Amino acid sequence: MTWRLYLLLFLLGLGGALTIASFQDYPGYMDADYYFAGGLQLIQGKGFTEPYLWNYLDDPAGLPHPSHTYWLPLSSILAALSMFLTGQQTYAAARLIFILIAACIPPLTARLALDFTDRRALALTSGLLAVFSIFHAPFLPVTDNFAPFMFLGGLIFLLAKDERHWVFGLLGVLAGLMNLARSDGLLWLGLLGLLSLWRAQDYVLRTQITHYVSPLTLYIFRAFPLTLLGYLLIMGPWYARNLSVFGSLMAPGGDRILWLTNYNDTFAFPAEQVNLQSWLAAGWQAALKVRFWALGMNAQNAIGAQGGILLFPFILVGVWQARRDLRVRLAAIGWLLLLAVMTLIFPLAGARGGFFHAGVAFQPLWWALAPLGLEQTVSAIRRRGFLDERAYSIFRVALVGLCALLTVVVLQKRIFQLGWQWEEELYVKVERFLVEQGAQPNEIVIALNPPGYYLVSGRSAIVAPPGGPQTLLALAARYGASYYILEKEGVLPEYRGLYDQTEQYVGIEYLGEVEDARIFALSPAH
Repeated sequence: MTWRLYLLLFLLGLGGALTIASFQDYPGYMDADYYFAGGLQLIQGKGFTEPYLWNYLDDPAGLPHPSHTYWLPLSSILAALSMFLTGQQTYAAARLIFILIAACIPPLTARLALDFTDRRALALTSGLLAVFSIFHAPFLPVTDNFAPFMFLGGLIFLLAKDERHWVFGLLGVLAGLMNLARSDGLLWLGLLGLLSLWRAQDYVLRTQITHYVSPLTLYIFRAFPLTLLGYLLIMGPWYARNLSVFGSLMAPGGDRILWLTNYNDTFAFPAEQVNLQSWLAAGWQAALKVRFWALGMNAQNAIGAQGGILLFPFILVGVWQARRDLRVRLAAIGWLLLLAVMTLIFPLAGARGGFFHAGVAFQPLWWALAPLGLEQTVSAIRRRGFLDERAYSIFRVALVGLCALLTVVVLQKRIFQLGWQWEEELYVKVERFLVEQGAQPNEIVIALNPPGYYLVSGRSAIVAPPGGPQTLLALAARYGASYYILEKEGVLPEYRGLYDQTEQYVGIEYLGEVEDARIFALSPAH
């Protein structure tokens, strides 16, 4: 691979990210809204605080509230840094680093592929697969952790080949950044510990000192301490912040995710009702049912999103072909652990996006191995006399072409057909309606996407809870909310009567409708 080919892949990645970003005027969904809003808080000197609440897991006292108690802050830090570099506090400015990272993923993938094949054609194919990433494409340019997590995962697999001790320190820094991006990033510290142990064992066998130095001794006193030091350089300040604010290394409330009986429990108020007793009361049959459902959803994700539909069988063949490489073994173990965690321990969060988010860290390696798997498959068919020598090139070109076509189809559906930013655009109109109704700037609204509402209006917002109108009024009384936005897309059964206006409630007054969103004034004191 020449530097010109790497530059070409970078430019293709950059062009694709910029093209997609040109159709995304807003982050488009709550996760990305949250990270962008957190970046704005930082660049405006307000620190790690937030004037909105998207869950009540830590029983927040009120607004403003300490930020990033559930989602971790790396993407918000990157958004703030982007705005600092550009000197503008806009969403377009906040995406700068994310777009550049997205552009770096194709050349990184090609370089990783070169490690496994040492062939330019296969490495270039891997880089092009990263350009046309199908289901990941709409999310790489936005202020979420998709691009950073994917890039960091690719770097780890690229550097893990190096046995020099200082590299383990750098790998620890990368693991720290992974954890600063997502809570499940902690898995990578454990995987690097396993890598250190394997490297130590190889060293012992190569030097034939098995009787004098155990692999465990080398693991404890050489490689892994450097990894742990690098990790703490990144995560140490964040743990110190948590100790200062909460009195513990981890933010409170996160353990309640273990006891969800349905996904809406994530937004339950009060959150204390989500506990071990309520989980046990639901019964073991419900627990098994949700885990089988999560397994099915995660399997679809593995084949569709992570496997790119067409690439999935070739990835499996590539993994088998390169199975002796420690990095491939590490990836297989890490992926299986992630699947187990997102299916058995956090089935609802995992199936509703957690596995899709966290799995992107393995994506550069899968793209690197897919052309190798394709070549092995074609070779097996050729040995039976069905194809000629041109088949390798034809199938590589066809595979990239089909992935490009699928990427366009996914983008068309996700951005144009479904509407990328319909919710933020709705909130702009709702805010205009509230101002016309006399809403004051300091009055709080209840909505499905509080960070998104705050971004378009500057108004504090809190998330709508399950439970029905009485829970809604109790929430409004607790946090001083004055308005409720009941969106058609998010109507729970317990709010159906309120939405259809077939039931009347004291303290809830219907004000009007904006594009199928019903707006109510709340007077909990009445």
